[in-house]
Amino acid sequence: MKKYLYFGEVVDGYEVRVLNEREARAGAGILFLFAFISFMNSYLLRDFLFTQIFVTVFMLDFMIRIFINPKFSPSLLLGRVMVQNQKPEYVGAPQKRAAWSIGLTLAVIMFFVIVVFAIMTPLKIAICVLCLGLLFFESAFGICLGCKLYNYIYKNSAKYCAGGVCEIRAKEEVQKFSLLQIAIIVLSVVAISATTYYLIEARNYKIEMTIMKAQTGKCGSAM
Repeated sequence: MKKYLYFGEVVDGYEVRVLNEREARAGAGILFLFAFISFMNSYLLRDFLFTQIFVTVFMLDFMIRIFINPKFSPSLLLGRVMVQNQKPEYVGAPQKRAAWSIGLTLAVIMFFVIVVFAIMTPLKIAICVLCLGLLFFESAFGICLGCKLYNYIYKNSAKYCAGGVCEIRAKEEVQKFSLLQIAIIVLSVVAISATTYYLIEARNYKIEMTIMKAQTGKCGSAM
């Protein structure tokens, strides 16, 4: 059994066991898709069956990653199918295990809250949003927040981080921001926020006017 029960692969040239970051990101993207669908289904339709199924599968998937072997995780296997023709990007397995342990902890809590006890609590929504955020950051930006936490706790002991962020180095010219680019980002955020606020206020005003007209018509008919 020892040849199956291990975490990370031994690759020549690397001091610690490693995992393929491309598979991890693909797996995170797959989980994010189904997590988002289940969340919206619960929020809009008030039907928690799909969420209960997803949370159970999510928990089992992470149990396989942590306690058996990541190479047998269904989501990571699907990720491998999608990126099998891409060059592997190896990252340290220890920080990934720490990050996925956080995911497993959240999954277990959600399993008891949603599946076992079916408790209606804001905690459920908060954990869902947190999971979505963690999955999105990893799949979209390659930022493993759990790995950053590991690196902080163990005093920069993480090796082979995605994108080489563990190594201290100066940003290259293509990565720097000019004042014009910063201004564009700020103006974009302000414009989107102002437009969103205006549309919400306009919708609320229309709803209020509709209610007032309905009440006026009701009073007129009563007279």
